[in-house]
Amino acid sequence: MSLQSTFDRTLPAQITHGWRLLTTPVWNHETSRLRAPLRAILPLILTFLAFAAIQTAASEQLSHPAREVATAVGLAVTLVVSVVITARFIDRRPIREYGLGVDREWSSSFVVGSAVGVLVNAGTLLVAVTAGWAEITGFATGSDALPFLPAMLLVFGYIGVAATWEEFVMRGAMLKNMAEGGSNLLPRWVAVSMAVLGSSGIFALMHSGKLAHPSQAGYYLLAGLIFGTVYVLSGDLALPIGFHVFYNFSMSAVFGLGVSLQTPELIAVDIVGPSFWVGEEGLLRVLFAFVGGVLLIGYIRWRDGQLQIDDRITQWTSA
Repeated sequence: MSLQSTFDRTLPAQITHGWRLLTTPVWNHETSRLRAPLRAILPLILTFLAFAAIQTAASEQLSHPAREVATAVGLAVTLVVSVVITARFIDRRPIREYGLGVDREWSSSFVVGSAVGVLVNAGTLLVAVTAGWAEITGFATGSDALPFLPAMLLVFGYIGVAATWEEFVMRGAMLKNMAEGGSNLLPRWVAVSMAVLGSSGIFALMHSGKLAHPSQAGYYLLAGLIFGTVYVLSGDLALPIGFHVFYNFSMSAVFGLGVSLQTPELIAVDIVGPSFWVGEEGLLRVLFAFVGGVLLIGYIRWRDGQLQIDDRITQWTSA
């Protein structure tokens, strides 16, 4: 064997081995995709930047109400594209595995989650009014330049896209990949529990800009824990998306309880009670959010006959 042929056989093998060592921290060569931490965080970062660019461009180029319409459409398109790109190029898994396999059961669970979201806010308003912490001041107000119904539909579309995006990036992508990656090193229940806690902490951090005091972060941490727990017990995003969308929409646009989000209001409400109890992150909201979580978990128990971590949470099928 000549010296040249020896070089030809050994150098490529050495280069390949060195490349594998160099890229192993970020690339899983067995599954041919990024490592779990990157798969967990990249969808959030990329879509957040895209959303920010769309909102900035719309605010600079357009005026109300065209600005809000363009923003909602742009965010919706970005959400769909981000799901496809994440599944195809980052995660390399079927979209259905995120818990987005829409069928009759998925649709039924979505309706249940939606109903619970509305019920929770109705209870919050009822208690607030009864306690003298809120006063109903009118009906069907605040639509500005648009007729009331189109304004409500626009707000619903905007809130629906934003809440669906949060559920996809925080639960479908982040929690799932954290649990999947951790289950290779830890007992499955430990990995899933840490994924729920970790994604909930990041979810609370994302909303920290709304907080007047760090103690109010507990409201968003609880919300993240509810969404995450429901996701891992149900195995899909129907309940979390339904609850999240209709909780946010009914809180502000239906029952007039929104503070940080100004929208048209079917029931206009003046909050006069102490913010500790009835503020947007007040204790009354926390208590009713907890009740909502209990109702959702109770539904899963009734539907499935048991409560356990769904196998799909740590499942990966190459696509």
